[in-house]
Amino acid sequence: MDINKITYNIIGAAYKVHSALGPGLLESAYEVCLAYEIRKSNYVVEVQKTLPVVYEEVGMDAG
Repeated sequence: MDINKITYNIIGAAYKVHSALGPGLLESAYEVCLAYEIRKSNYVVEVQKTLPVVYEEVGMDAG
């Protein structure tokens, strides 16, 4: 699929979620609703994936 079409669909989903929920909620509320909307368009969505980070020479998982 064309990257412009994918981008258009994701931005449209984000606009739909924000219009429905309005401003001022926690990020996590928008996150689950946006993931739901994107999945409805048959895209694969993964949220809050862990990311290996090294801080002061200590390995940690962030995310």
